[in-house]
Amino acid sequence: MPEAKITAIICTHNRQEYLGLAIDSLLKQDCSDFDILVVDNQSSDDTAKIVKSRLSDARLRYVYEPTLGLSVARNRGFGETSAPILAYLDDDAIASVSWLRVLLAAYQEDQRLAIAGGKVTLIYPPNVTTPTWLSEELSAGLGLYDLGDEKVYIQEARLTPRGLNYSIRRSFLEEVGGFDLKLGRIGTRLLSNEELYMTELAISKEWRVAYLPDAWVAHHVAPERLQASWFLRRSWWQGISEHYREVIAGRAGIAQLGRGSERIIRGLYKSVKYFRDPAVRFDNLVYAYGQLGYLGAVIKELGKND
Repeated sequence: MPEAKITAIICTHNRQEYLGLAIDSLLKQDCSDFDILVVDNQSSDDTAKIVKSRLSDARLRYVYEPTLGLSVARNRGFGETSAPILAYLDDDAIASVSWLRVLLAAYQEDQRLAIAGGKVTLIYPPNVTTPTWLSEELSAGLGLYDLGDEKVYIQEARLTPRGLNYSIRRSFLEEVGGFDLKLGRIGTRLLSNEELYMTELAISKEWRVAYLPDAWVAHHVAPERLQASWFLRRSWWQGISEHYREVIAGRAGIAQLGRGSERIIRGLYKSVKYFRDPAVRFDNLVYAYGQLGYLGAVIKELGKND
C-alpha cells in the first residue's frame, strides 16, 4: 500500500460500546490516500478484540499504549506514523464519509495551515429527553461545535476545533514538541485545554488554524453525561486545566487568585439574576463551580513555591 498522506488516529480507553462504529466510519472514507491507527490506551474491556476483528483491512493498524493519558496516546500515535497530516477522531464519534478528504485538501491548499477541524453534531441516547437546564453553551461540553457553513480562520483560541474532530500538521507538531502531557484527559481525571493551548501556539507562531464545516463528525452523548453532576465535575477539572495552561504559558502567580475570585462572584451573581431561566442559571452555577477547581489548583501551586 502506498504511503498515506493523512493518518486517522483513534485514541481509545475502555469505550467498547462505540469504538467499532468509529472505526467503521473511517474504513468507509472516500479518501484514497489514508490509513488508520488505533492506540489502545490501557483498556481493560474488549477494545483489542474489536480492533483485531477488523485488521483484515490493510489500512488499519493497532498499538497498545500502557501509560494512561490522552496526550500520551496522541503522542504515541504521532510517533507510530509517518503521514504529514494527522487526523484525530474520538472513539465515540462517527466521521462523515468525506471527513479525511476535506481535511487533506485543506492542508494541501494552504501550507501554513497547522490545525483544522470541522462541525460536530450530537447523537443523544434513544428515548432520552434533553434536560431543561442544558444550555447551548453547556452542550459545547458534550462536543457540539458549529461556527457556521463557511470556512473560518480562527483568531481567538477559545474557538479552537474540538479534540474529537481534530487534525494537525506533523511539521507543526514536531516544532512544538508534541502534545503537552500536563494537559488532556487521564482516565477519570477530566483535564482538557490541550487543543486550546495548541491553537495559542499556532497563532503566536504565525501558523493558521481553520474551521472546515464540511469536515463533519457526529458525537455520541453517553447517558451519564446528561446528569447535572457530570457537568459540575467536568467544570471542576476545566478550572484545574485552565490553571495548568496558565502555568505552561508563564501566566501563573498570585494574580490568579484575583481572577478566580472575580469569576466565582460573576457566576453566582448571574445565576441569581437569571434564576427563573433554568438553563442560564445552571450554566452560571457550573461556571462558578469550575473556578473552585481553578483556585484549588492555584493555591496548591502557590504552596509548593513558598
